[in-house]
Amino acid sequence: MDFNGSDTLPGPRTEDHLPHTAQAAVKIVIVGGFGVGKTTMVGSVSEIRPLTTEETMTQAGIGVDDDYGSDSKTATTVAMDFGRISITEKLVLYLFGTPGQERFWFLWNGLFEGALGAVVLVDTRRLEVSFDVMGRLEEGGVPFVVAVNTFPDAPRYPVEELRTALDLGPEIPIIECDVRRRASSKDVLMTLMRFLHSIAMTRALT
Repeated sequence: MDFNGSDTLPGPRTEDHLPHTAQAAVKIVIVGGFGVGKTTMVGSVSEIRPLTTEETMTQAGIGVDDDYGSDSKTATTVAMDFGRISITEKLVLYLFGTPGQERFWFLWNGLFEGALGAVVLVDTRRLEVSFDVMGRLEEGGVPFVVAVNTFPDAPRYPVEELRTALDLGPEIPIIECDVRRRASSKDVLMTLMRFLHSIAMTRALT
């Protein structure tokens, strides 16, 4: 019995139901350092109300958590963000945003399990935090694309300069985005899907 005296539990909202035309579901992870926009991306692109596990940052985090100089960042993801988007009538992506604080990275292995691909969100003001992220994906054999979140005060560089700085091969797509905008976030996911398709086609021919 719930708190309203009913003996039945509420079901999912109508808008949260999986489309009846869906034939395939794919797990995608959105990764990156602290404050690069993972929660914002999931929230902007998800067609259902996203699940978030953000907690308020407190004095206890000083010396443990790094806010990278962000005065506006007041919360941090401690487990994951979750959303869903239908790419076509038949294909649905389940989106899992990973926690950015390094002390929560032990959760990444579980989130990576079963993932077909990943989006690595990058902030050009602190590219160095991306190396560990991409290294974890490479160790797990998870293909990824790099999405550069265009923060207003962040420097912008030509793609090839970023590719060199991040030590990425020519095959890894790099795309600029504004994760606050649904259309921009969806473009990133479509870039990932095209990349995964090209990998599958190459493997089929070898």
